Amino acid sequence: MQRFKNILCVAEHGEDSLPALERAVALAENNQARLTIVDVIERVSAGIGMSAGGPISADLQAAMLSAHSKTLEDLVEPFRARVEISTRVLVGVNFLEIIREVLRNGHDLVLKVAEDHDWLDRFFGSEDMHLLRKCPCPVWLIKPRAQTAYRRILAAVDVNDALPAAELAEQAALNQQIFEMAAMLAFTDIAELHIVYAWEVVSEYALRITMDSLPEERINAFVEQARQHHAANLEIFMDKVSANLGRDVAKKLKPRIHLVKGMARKEIPQLASNIKADLVVMGTVSRSGVPGIIMGNTAETILNQIDCSVLAIKPHGFITPVKLEE
Repeated sequence: MQRFKNILCVAEHGEDSLPALERAVALAENNQARLTIVDVIERVSAGIGMSAGGPISADLQAAMLSAHSKTLEDLVEPFRARVEISTRVLVGVNFLEIIREVLRNGHDLVLKVAEDHDWLDRFFGSEDMHLLRKCPCPVWLIKPRAQTAYRRILAAVDVNDALPAAELAEQAALNQQIFEMAAMLAFTDIAELHIVYAWEVVSEYALRITMDSLPEERINAFVEQARQHHAANLEIFMDKVSANLGRDVAKKLKPRIHLVKGMARKEIPQLASNIKADLVVMGTVSRSGVPGIIMGNTAETILNQIDCSVLAIKPHGFITPVKLEE
Protein backbone atom coordinates (compact mmCIF):
# COMPACT_ATOMS: atom_id res chain seq x y z
CA MET A 1 0.00 0.00 0.00
CA GLN A 2 1.25 3.49 -0.88
CA ARG A 3 3.13 5.14 1.99
CA PHE A 4 4.38 8.67 2.41
CA LYS A 5 7.89 9.02 3.81
CA ASN A 6 8.82 12.70 3.53
CA ILE A 7 5.84 15.01 4.09
CA LEU A 8 5.76 18.77 3.61
CA CYS A 9 2.97 20.76 5.28
CA VAL A 10 2.38 24.43 4.50
CA ALA A 11 1.16 26.44 7.51
CA GLU A 12 0.88 29.97 6.22
CA HIS A 13 -2.24 31.15 8.04
CA GLY A 14 -1.57 30.37 11.68
CA GLU A 15 -4.40 28.48 13.38
CA ASP A 16 -6.37 28.39 10.12
CA SER A 17 -3.75 25.88 8.95
CA LEU A 18 -4.53 23.44 11.77
CA PRO A 19 -6.62 21.03 9.61
CA ALA A 20 -3.59 20.48 7.37
CA LEU A 21 -1.17 20.32 10.28
CA GLU A 22 -3.24 17.78 12.19
CA ARG A 23 -3.58 15.60 9.10
CA ALA A 24 0.16 15.86 8.36
CA VAL A 25 1.09 14.86 11.91
CA ALA A 26 -1.27 11.86 11.81
CA LEU A 27 0.17 10.76 8.45
CA ALA A 28 3.73 11.11 9.74
CA GLU A 29 2.84 8.99 12.78
CA ASN A 30 1.12 6.27 10.76
CA ASN A 31 3.81 6.14 8.09
CA GLN A 32 6.86 6.77 10.32
CA ALA A 33 7.61 9.61 7.94
CA ARG A 34 9.71 12.73 8.17
CA LEU A 35 7.63 15.88 8.57
CA THR A 36 8.57 19.43 7.65
CA ILE A 37 6.30 22.40 8.35
CA VAL A 38 6.92 25.61 6.42
CA ASP A 39 5.51 29.10 6.18
CA VAL A 40 6.12 31.34 3.18
CA ILE A 41 6.55 35.11 3.38
CA GLU A 42 6.97 37.64 0.61
CA ARG A 43 10.35 39.05 -0.20
CA VAL A 44 10.61 42.68 0.91
CA SER A 45 11.09 44.91 -2.10
CA ALA A 46 12.58 48.35 -2.04
CA GLY A 47 10.13 51.16 -1.33
CA ILE A 48 10.38 54.91 -1.13
CA GLY A 49 13.64 55.78 0.55
CA MET A 50 14.68 52.11 0.65
CA SER A 51 17.34 50.56 -1.53
CA ALA A 52 16.99 46.94 -2.57
CA GLY A 53 19.01 44.88 -0.11
CA GLY A 54 19.78 47.99 1.89
CA PRO A 55 19.82 48.12 5.68
CA ILE A 56 16.17 49.19 6.06
CA SER A 57 14.73 46.53 3.75
CA ALA A 58 17.10 43.91 5.18
CA ASP A 59 16.03 44.74 8.73
CA LEU A 60 12.36 44.57 7.78
CA GLN A 61 12.87 41.22 6.08
CA ALA A 62 14.69 39.90 9.16
CA ALA A 63 11.92 41.13 11.45
CA MET A 64 9.25 39.45 9.33
CA LEU A 65 11.27 36.25 9.27
CA SER A 66 11.68 36.27 13.04
CA ALA A 67 7.99 36.96 13.69
CA HIS A 68 6.78 34.21 11.36
CA SER A 69 9.34 31.75 12.75
CA LYS A 70 8.01 32.32 16.27
CA THR A 71 4.38 31.94 15.14
CA LEU A 72 5.27 28.74 13.34
CA GLU A 73 7.11 27.32 16.36
CA ASP A 74 4.17 28.15 18.65
CA LEU A 75 1.78 26.44 16.24
CA VAL A 76 3.89 23.29 15.98
CA GLU A 77 4.90 22.94 19.65
CA PRO A 78 1.80 20.96 20.81
CA PHE A 79 2.54 18.28 18.18
CA ARG A 80 6.22 17.70 18.95
CA ALA A 81 5.44 15.04 21.53
CA ARG A 82 3.86 12.93 18.80
CA VAL A 83 6.38 13.17 15.97
CA GLU A 84 9.70 14.79 15.10
CA ILE A 85 9.08 18.00 13.15
CA SER A 86 11.39 20.33 11.23
CA THR A 87 10.28 23.90 10.60
CA ARG A 88 11.44 26.70 8.36
CA VAL A 89 10.17 29.95 6.90
CA LEU A 90 10.66 30.35 3.16
CA VAL A 91 11.00 33.72 1.44
CA GLY A 92 9.62 34.44 -2.01
CA VAL A 93 6.63 33.65 -4.22
CA ASN A 94 4.41 31.16 -2.40
CA PHE A 95 3.98 28.35 -4.90
CA LEU A 96 7.50 28.68 -6.30
CA GLU A 97 9.15 28.34 -2.89
CA ILE A 98 6.96 25.38 -1.95
CA ILE A 99 7.89 23.56 -5.15
CA ARG A 100 11.57 24.42 -4.72
CA GLU A 101 11.41 23.01 -1.20
CA VAL A 102 10.02 19.79 -2.70
CA LEU A 103 12.82 19.70 -5.26
CA ARG A 104 15.55 20.40 -2.71
CA ASN A 105 14.48 17.82 -0.17
CA GLY A 106 12.58 15.15 -2.10
CA HIS A 107 9.20 15.49 -0.39
CA ASP A 108 6.59 12.98 -1.56
CA LEU A 109 3.47 14.87 -0.43
CA VAL A 110 2.46 18.50 0.06
CA LEU A 111 -0.45 19.37 2.35
CA LYS A 112 -1.99 22.77 2.83
CA VAL A 113 -5.34 24.31 3.63
CA ALA A 114 -6.89 25.61 0.43
CA GLU A 115 -7.19 29.34 0.04
CA ASP A 116 -10.41 30.33 1.76
CA HIS A 117 -11.18 33.67 0.20
CA ASP A 118 -12.16 32.23 -3.17
CA TRP A 119 -13.08 28.64 -2.33
CA LEU A 120 -16.53 29.11 -3.82
CA ASP A 121 -14.84 30.48 -6.94
CA ARG A 122 -12.66 27.37 -6.96
CA PHE A 123 -8.95 27.37 -7.70
CA PHE A 124 -8.42 29.24 -10.94
CA GLY A 125 -5.85 32.01 -10.80
CA SER A 126 -4.80 31.07 -7.27
CA GLU A 127 -1.57 29.91 -5.71
CA ASP A 128 -3.29 26.56 -5.17
CA MET A 129 -3.87 26.05 -8.88
CA HIS A 130 -0.20 26.76 -9.56
CA LEU A 131 0.68 24.02 -7.08
CA LEU A 132 -1.77 21.59 -8.65
CA ARG A 133 -0.35 22.27 -12.08
CA LYS A 134 3.36 22.36 -11.34
CA CYS A 135 4.27 20.54 -8.11
CA PRO A 136 6.03 17.24 -8.96
CA CYS A 137 4.63 15.32 -5.97
CA PRO A 138 1.00 14.78 -4.87
CA VAL A 139 -0.73 17.89 -3.54
CA TRP A 140 -3.42 17.58 -0.88
CA LEU A 141 -5.55 20.69 -0.57
CA ILE A 142 -7.70 20.51 2.53
CA LYS A 143 -10.98 22.39 2.58
CA PRO A 144 -11.09 25.07 5.27
CA ARG A 145 -12.81 23.82 8.41
CA ALA A 146 -12.75 20.26 7.10
CA GLN A 147 -13.56 17.43 9.49
CA THR A 148 -10.57 15.76 11.07
CA ALA A 149 -11.65 12.29 9.92
CA TYR A 150 -13.16 11.67 6.51
CA ARG A 151 -16.34 9.66 6.03
CA ARG A 152 -16.34 9.21 2.26
CA ILE A 153 -13.39 9.19 -0.12
CA LEU A 154 -13.89 9.18 -3.89
CA ALA A 155 -11.12 7.97 -6.20
CA ALA A 156 -11.51 8.86 -9.89
CA VAL A 157 -9.78 6.45 -12.30
CA ASP A 158 -9.63 6.13 -16.09
CA VAL A 159 -9.60 2.59 -17.52
CA ASN A 160 -10.31 3.51 -21.13
CA ASP A 161 -8.11 1.20 -23.22
CA ALA A 162 -8.44 3.04 -26.55
CA LEU A 163 -4.95 4.49 -26.18
CA PRO A 164 -1.45 3.79 -27.54
CA ALA A 165 0.51 1.19 -25.54
CA ALA A 166 2.88 3.75 -23.98
CA GLU A 167 -0.01 5.88 -22.76
CA LEU A 168 -1.82 2.82 -21.43
CA ALA A 169 1.20 1.97 -19.28
CA GLU A 170 1.33 5.53 -17.91
CA GLN A 171 -2.42 5.51 -17.27
CA ALA A 172 -2.25 2.15 -15.46
CA ALA A 173 0.51 3.39 -13.15
CA LEU A 174 -1.42 6.58 -12.36
CA ASN A 175 -4.61 4.61 -11.66
CA GLN A 176 -2.62 2.39 -9.30
CA GLN A 177 -1.31 5.44 -7.41
CA ILE A 178 -4.78 6.95 -7.15
CA PHE A 179 -6.30 3.75 -5.82
CA GLU A 180 -3.54 2.99 -3.34
CA MET A 181 -3.56 6.47 -1.84
CA ALA A 182 -7.35 6.55 -1.60
CA ALA A 183 -7.39 3.06 -0.08
CA MET A 184 -4.72 3.92 2.50
CA LEU A 185 -6.62 7.00 3.62
CA ALA A 186 -9.96 5.20 3.71
CA PHE A 187 -8.42 2.40 5.75
CA THR A 188 -6.85 4.87 8.20
CA ASP A 189 -10.01 6.97 8.62
CA ILE A 190 -12.37 3.97 8.52
CA ALA A 191 -14.10 5.79 5.67
CA GLU A 192 -16.22 4.58 2.78
CA LEU A 193 -14.11 4.12 -0.35
CA HIS A 194 -15.82 4.96 -3.64
CA ILE A 195 -14.28 4.30 -7.06
CA VAL A 196 -15.65 6.15 -10.08
CA TYR A 197 -15.03 5.72 -13.79
CA ALA A 198 -16.97 7.89 -16.21
CA TRP A 199 -17.34 6.51 -19.73
CA GLU A 200 -19.00 7.70 -22.89
CA VAL A 201 -19.53 6.66 -26.49
CA VAL A 202 -18.10 9.58 -28.40
CA SER A 203 -20.04 8.72 -31.57
CA GLU A 204 -23.41 8.14 -29.88
CA TYR A 205 -24.76 11.63 -30.44
CA ALA A 206 -23.68 11.60 -34.09
CA LEU A 207 -25.31 8.22 -34.59
CA ARG A 208 -28.60 9.40 -33.18
CA ILE A 209 -28.84 12.58 -35.25
CA THR A 210 -27.36 11.40 -38.56
CA MET A 211 -28.27 7.74 -38.88
CA ASP A 212 -32.02 8.12 -39.34
CA SER A 213 -32.21 4.79 -41.06
CA LEU A 214 -30.47 2.96 -38.22
CA PRO A 215 -33.00 1.38 -35.85
CA GLU A 216 -32.95 2.70 -32.26
CA GLU A 217 -32.39 -0.80 -30.94
CA ARG A 218 -29.22 -1.10 -33.02
CA ILE A 219 -27.83 2.11 -31.55
CA ASN A 220 -28.83 1.04 -28.03
CA ALA A 221 -27.16 -2.34 -28.57
CA PHE A 222 -23.97 -0.59 -29.70
CA VAL A 223 -24.00 1.63 -26.59
CA GLU A 224 -24.67 -1.36 -24.33
CA GLN A 225 -21.76 -3.22 -25.90
CA ALA A 226 -19.53 -0.25 -25.10
CA ARG A 227 -20.84 -0.17 -21.52
CA GLN A 228 -20.04 -3.84 -21.05
CA HIS A 229 -16.53 -3.30 -22.41
CA HIS A 230 -15.87 -0.43 -19.99
CA ALA A 231 -17.40 -2.42 -17.13
CA ALA A 232 -15.06 -5.33 -17.90
CA ASN A 233 -12.04 -2.98 -17.92
CA LEU A 234 -13.06 -1.58 -14.54
CA GLU A 235 -13.58 -5.06 -13.10
CA ILE A 236 -10.13 -6.18 -14.31
CA PHE A 237 -8.59 -3.07 -12.75
CA MET A 238 -10.34 -3.63 -9.43
CA ASP A 239 -9.31 -7.30 -9.33
CA LYS A 240 -5.67 -6.35 -9.93
CA VAL A 241 -5.45 -3.51 -7.40
CA SER A 242 -7.40 -5.47 -4.79
CA ALA A 243 -4.92 -8.34 -5.13
CA ASN A 244 -2.00 -5.92 -4.75
CA LEU A 245 -3.66 -4.34 -1.75
CA GLY A 246 -4.28 -7.67 -0.06
CA ARG A 247 -7.58 -9.50 -0.10
CA ASP A 248 -8.16 -8.99 3.62
CA VAL A 249 -7.70 -5.23 3.39
CA ALA A 250 -9.79 -5.03 0.22
CA LYS A 251 -12.53 -7.07 1.83
CA LYS A 252 -12.58 -4.77 4.84
CA LEU A 253 -12.68 -1.65 2.67
CA LYS A 254 -15.40 -3.02 0.36
CA PRO A 255 -14.94 -0.33 -2.32
CA ARG A 256 -18.17 0.93 -3.83
CA ILE A 257 -17.93 0.99 -7.60
CA HIS A 258 -19.55 3.68 -9.74
CA LEU A 259 -19.54 3.09 -13.50
CA VAL A 260 -21.25 6.25 -14.76
CA LYS A 261 -22.15 7.12 -18.33
CA GLY A 262 -21.28 10.64 -19.42
CA MET A 263 -18.44 13.16 -19.52
CA ALA A 264 -16.02 12.87 -16.61
CA ARG A 265 -15.97 16.66 -16.16
CA LYS A 266 -19.70 16.57 -15.42
CA GLU A 267 -20.28 13.17 -13.80
CA ILE A 268 -17.42 13.11 -11.28
CA PRO A 269 -18.30 16.43 -9.59
CA GLN A 270 -21.96 15.40 -9.58
CA LEU A 271 -21.17 12.07 -7.93
CA ALA A 272 -18.88 13.76 -5.39
CA SER A 273 -21.79 16.02 -4.47
CA ASN A 274 -24.35 13.21 -4.39
CA ILE A 275 -22.36 11.01 -2.01
CA LYS A 276 -21.13 14.02 0.01
CA ALA A 277 -17.49 13.12 -0.54
CA ASP A 278 -15.00 14.61 1.92
CA LEU A 279 -12.05 13.97 -0.39
CA VAL A 280 -11.59 13.40 -4.11
CA VAL A 281 -8.39 11.63 -5.20
CA MET A 282 -7.62 12.12 -8.87
CA GLY A 283 -4.92 12.53 -11.50
CA THR A 284 -4.20 15.97 -12.91
CA VAL A 285 -2.00 15.58 -15.99
CA SER A 286 -3.49 15.21 -19.43
CA ARG A 287 -2.29 12.84 -22.13
CA SER A 288 -2.14 15.72 -24.62
CA GLY A 289 1.58 15.51 -25.25
CA VAL A 290 1.52 19.26 -25.96
CA PRO A 291 4.46 21.11 -24.35
CA GLY A 292 3.27 23.54 -21.70
CA ILE A 293 -0.03 21.74 -21.09
CA ILE A 294 0.53 20.73 -17.49
CA MET A 295 -3.01 19.90 -16.43
CA GLY A 296 -5.73 18.53 -18.70
CA ASN A 297 -8.92 20.43 -19.40
CA THR A 298 -10.99 17.65 -17.86
CA ALA A 299 -9.03 17.75 -14.60
CA GLU A 300 -9.26 21.54 -14.35
CA THR A 301 -12.98 21.49 -15.08
CA ILE A 302 -13.57 18.89 -12.37
CA LEU A 303 -11.51 20.85 -9.85
CA ASN A 304 -13.45 23.94 -10.77
CA GLN A 305 -16.71 22.31 -9.66
CA ILE A 306 -16.02 20.31 -6.52
CA ASP A 307 -16.15 21.84 -3.05
CA CYS A 308 -14.44 19.18 -0.96
CA SER A 309 -10.79 18.47 -0.21
CA VAL A 310 -8.64 17.28 -3.13
CA LEU A 311 -5.61 15.00 -3.38
CA ALA A 312 -4.13 15.55 -6.83
CA ILE A 313 -1.58 13.13 -8.28
CA LYS A 314 0.68 13.35 -11.33
CA PRO A 315 2.10 10.37 -13.23
CA HIS A 316 5.58 8.98 -12.71
CA GLY A 317 8.15 10.95 -14.66
CA PHE A 318 6.34 14.28 -14.50
CA ILE A 319 8.89 17.10 -14.62
CA THR A 320 7.97 20.43 -13.10
CA PRO A 321 8.72 23.59 -15.09
CA VAL A 322 9.87 25.23 -11.84
CA LYS A 323 13.63 25.30 -11.41
CA LEU A 324 15.85 25.77 -8.40
CA GLU A 325 17.44 29.18 -8.36
CA GLU A 326 21.06 29.20 -9.41
